[in-house]
Amino acid sequence: MSQIFNALSRALRDLFKFKVFWIMVWPMLAASILWLLLGILFWSTFSEWIAMGLTGVGVQNWLENLEPEWIAAGIQSIIHWILFIPLVMITSLIITAVFAMPALVNLVASSYYPGLERERGGSISGSLVNVLIAVSIFSLIWFVTLPLWVLGLGVIVPFVAAAYLNQQLFRYDALSEHANREEIKALLVSDRLSLWSLGLLTGMVQFIPVLNLFAPVFAALAFIHFELACLKNIRSFSGVKINS
Repeated sequence: MSQIFNALSRALRDLFKFKVFWIMVWPMLAASILWLLLGILFWSTFSEWIAMGLTGVGVQNWLENLEPEWIAAGIQSIIHWILFIPLVMITSLIITAVFAMPALVNLVASSYYPGLERERGGSISGSLVNVLIAVSIFSLIWFVTLPLWVLGLGVIVPFVAAAYLNQQLFRYDALSEHANREEIKALLVSDRLSLWSLGLLTGMVQFIPVLNLFAPVFAALAFIHFELACLKNIRSFSGVKINS
C-alpha cells in the first residue's frame, strides 16, 4: 500500500506544476465542448432515450402526471445534466489516456526516473485497443448491473465502474514507453490488485465536486508514478542496469 500512497502523493504534487496545467485543462475543455455540441444537435434524440430509460424504471409516468408541469420539466433538465457530467468525465479520461499520456509520462520520467531505460514495448495500436476494451467493458458493467439499482445496491456501481475504467485506461500507457513487452505483461498480472486499488482511489475523486476537474490528469499521474516505480524495482531485482 505504501507504493500506492507514494504514487498518489507524487501525483498530487505534480498537479501544481505549470507544465501540467494546460494538460489538465484541455481534455476537460474538449470533452465539454464535444458533449455540448452533441447535446444541442441531438437534444430530442437524447431526450427520447432518457424518457425510454425512465419509463423502464417507472419514473416517466410519474413525471408526466406531476403538477405543475414546470416541476416535471425541471426534474427532466436536472436528469439531463446529471447524465451530462459523467459523459464529460469519461470522455475527458479517454482523451487524457489517448492524447495526453505521452507528455505526462515524459514529465514524470524526466523528474523522477531519468535513468530508467526506454524499451518501448507498447504501441499506438495497443493503446487504442486498450481504450476500446476499457470503454466496452465499462459500458457492460453499467448494463449488467442495472438490476442492482432496483434492489437499492446501485450505489456501488459507479465506484466499481470508475475503478475498472481508470486502471484499464492508464496502466498500459504508463508502461508502454519504458517497459518491454515481457515487463508490461508481468507487471499487469502481478500488480492487478494494486492497480484496482489505485483505480478505486483515483476514481473516487471523480465524484467530489470541483476536485473532479483534476481527476483525469491526477489519475494518469498516479498510474505513471506507480508503474514506473514498479518497473524500476523489478529491473533492480533482476540486475538490469539503470543509468544514473
